[in-house]
Amino acid sequence: MIIPIIYTFYLSFYDWNLIAPTKDFVGLKNYTSIFTDPVNRKVLTNTIFYILLLLFLNFLVPYLISVIVKFFINKMQGSYKIIFFIPSLFSLVVGAMLFSWIMNPVSGPVAFLLRHVGIVLPNWTNSSAMAIVMLCLITNWKVFGYNFVLLLTGLGSIPQNVVDAAKMDSIPRWRMIWDIVLPLNKGIAFYVLILTIVQGLQYVFTPISVITQGGPYYGSSNIFYHTYLNAFVLYKTGNASALAVITFIIFLVLLYVEMKFVEGRTGEYE
Repeated sequence: MIIPIIYTFYLSFYDWNLIAPTKDFVGLKNYTSIFTDPVNRKVLTNTIFYILLLLFLNFLVPYLISVIVKFFINKMQGSYKIIFFIPSLFSLVVGAMLFSWIMNPVSGPVAFLLRHVGIVLPNWTNSSAMAIVMLCLITNWKVFGYNFVLLLTGLGSIPQNVVDAAKMDSIPRWRMIWDIVLPLNKGIAFYVLILTIVQGLQYVFTPISVITQGGPYYGSSNIFYHTYLNAFVLYKTGNASALAVITFIIFLVLLYVEMKFVEGRTGEYE
């Protein structure tokens, strides 16, 4: 693992096509092009869009539902875990292929039903924004249940005597959740937040590869897929290595934050 990382860092300073026997040293050119080249800037913008949308779909929404299930629905909590977790058992490739058939704007079942009520399903693969939203929904279908189970389990680990004391003091339920439950659960919530950012970087690679291949004109690509495209399709090894190094640094920062604010707090509680 260490040798490929070092070699990737080495290649990021060269212009090489994976085939030529020699490499041209270009210094920091590959790194500067990440922030100056219009295509690279577009990919970075897409990546941020993916992360923000998945933070809403895979963090805020499951957190809200887990709070409702835990404190407002007292029955069948185990059933909710099973129902939401089932899609996590399926391959993301299968889910992407199935979703692309269901949402096919010409022959898909959704388009067929909408035509009967006078609505035309737009060709979402030709729109960058719509393609990103659809790809996020596929990723959300896959990982929503896992995040939901983590958050619901975290809420279940809060001491019951604290909740009972708040009820005895006649504290409104939503205020109890906001002032007591959420602060006590911030460790697992922060972990799921970091995990969701990783999903925004990594998990969308599969539906991008299966459905859009980064199109239209890099409109749905993200930093992971663009690294793969540059390295093994366009043979821009130096640029791909620089993107890989930037991504590696991002993961290191996320790992440090997770260890600092989650595992560190867990040690304090113990």
